[in-house]
Parts: sequence; structure tokens; C-alpha cells
Amino acid sequence: MNVKIYTTPTCGYCHQAKAFLSERGVRFAEYDVSIDQAAANEMLRLSGQMGVPVIVVNGEVIVGFNRARLEQLLDGKNGGQHISFGLSVADASRMARDSDTTPVFGAFVGRVAPSSPGARAGITPGDIITDLNLTPIHNAHDLEDALSSLAKGSHVTIRFIRGRESRVAEIII
Repeated sequence: MNVKIYTTPTCGYCHQAKAFLSERGVRFAEYDVSIDQAAANEMLRLSGQMGVPVIVVNGEVIVGFNRARLEQLLDGKNGGQHISFGLSVADASRMARDSDTTPVFGAFVGRVAPSSPGARAGITPGDIITDLNLTPIHNAHDLEDALSSLAKGSHVTIRFIRGRESRVAEIII
């Protein structure tokens, strides 16, 4: 198992994530992005985010300390049930706060993997996902929860904001 964690010394969630991994006996490589510019650039490329922690488990990117998702990946329960849209997302309200813009709720898209369901739906970095199959998306965790209920072959309707424009995309995953 290949686990990387991008951190800063003052990040409380980083300390919690490292403690969680250590308690489970998981070996991980830690990169302090406050002093390692190459690691900071790699983290940004992988996640589209500047916030920490960013945890990568066997190529799957987790932004923040999402304990439930981390447990799934560490327990090898990624197959079958979890649908990946190929998106790296963060809480839109946090991103708005960090950039001094008007608060918005939803999942802010930082990165879209090529040929992924997200890319096929026309989602691009900077979009904010607000609804998935009529389920409101208030933050990145809501999106993860909504995706966890989907199965291959599901019809998905995604509502998102691009700039000042609301958009809707429909795909079958």
C-alpha cells in the first residue's frame, strides 16, 4: 500500500490524520508543503487544492481528513461500491473564505481526471457542484456521500455553477 500525506506543522487535521494512520500501523510518506516547494507543487497538481492535509492512498486523492473514506481505502473496500467521478474537490464555502469572495455552498472542483465520468459530464476545474440526483451538495463530504450510493450503470444528473451560470449535465456511469 502506497500512502502519502501532504501537511504543514500547524495543521490540526494533519496531526489527526497522521495519528490515525500510525494507530492503524500504516506506513506513510509525509511531505511538509510549508518548506518543500516541490511537494507543494505536486500536491496542487494531484488535488487542485492548496489546503492540507491531502492524503493519497494508492493513487486515490483525499482532500482533508475524511476518516470514513480513508478507512474504506485502507480496508480495501474501494471496489464495486465506490464510484469515482475523477474529481478532486473541496468545500466551496472554505474556498470562498480563503479567497475573500462571497460564500457559496457546494463542492468546489479543483481537478478533473481526463476521460473520467466528471470530464464526460463537462465538469471543469473551478466549477461548484450543488446537486447530484436531486440531493443537495453543501460541501465535499456531501458529494462523497452522494457518490457512495451510486452503482455502475446509474443515470446521474449533476447541477453545478460555472462562473455566474447554473448548468446541468446528465451521464450514465
